Amino acid sequence: MYFAGVDIGSTMTKVVIVDEVGKVCSRVVGPTGAEHRRLANRVMEEALEEAGVPFDKIEYVVATGYGRFNVPFADREITELTCHARGIASLFPGVRTAIDIGGQDAKGLKISNGKLVDFVMNDKCAAGTGRFLEVMAETFGVRFEDLGEMSLRSSRVVGISSTCTVFAQQEVVARLSEGTSVEDILAGVNDSIAERTINMVRRLEVEPDVVFTGGVALNAGVVKAIEKKLGYKVFVPEQPLLTGALGAALLGREHVMNKRARNETIVRKERQLSETTFFGQQ
Repeated sequence: MYFAGVDIGSTMTKVVIVDEVGKVCSRVVGPTGAEHRRLANRVMEEALEEAGVPFDKIEYVVATGYGRFNVPFADREITELTCHARGIASLFPGVRTAIDIGGQDAKGLKISNGKLVDFVMNDKCAAGTGRFLEVMAETFGVRFEDLGEMSLRSSRVVGISSTCTVFAQQEVVARLSEGTSVEDILAGVNDSIAERTINMVRRLEVEPDVVFTGGVALNAGVVKAIEKKLGYKVFVPEQPLLTGALGAALLGREHVMNKRARNETIVRKERQLSETTFFGQQ
């Protein structure tokens, strides 16, 4: 049996397929477009091809993310908070606090024994998210993927005081006109993201192990800044975009396995009752 998790985020759509023991068979990431249903079908087809599995072998599909209701072949929809917690805990069993920064929002998760127990979110403004970094990359004229490594080459952190994306961009332009190096400004940008994030997750009482996921977790400069402010080692999955889809697939697997176990228990009890009745009549 195989199980799939589909995570439709604000900027990226992810699919993970696992087998009956929870081993990952394939993982695919694609940009989220306006037509969620068509995209979900296409990314799912790619994941099936990579796994070498036909769709009729997929026992259960769980959809998550803000576009989870636009997956026509899903058996169930589960919130991204629950799925992220499950996926992260499967990779880091000792996780107590998780930070997820995606394209449009940031989340802090409190996890105990692999389950979500509390959370905080910043979903009212794109500042401090992937979109904020995309705007900064456009302003500097550099690739989004290079922001983290460039900031690590800075000699000093130039403070960015504005919390609004538009005003922060204006502040960055002003610093550039003053002759400040791109690397130093980027260090300040990453530091401001870390500061906003830490202020948010501290409402949860941060405890190690701390795990950082989402697209922004690929930015080494933000990871370093968060570690410095927290005073803890921050763990980043090898593929931090996929924890939601992975958690969705694992939750689907657990649902089916638990249902099967319950049915087997019922059948066994009915058989025992039947045998007791039969022999009692002899």
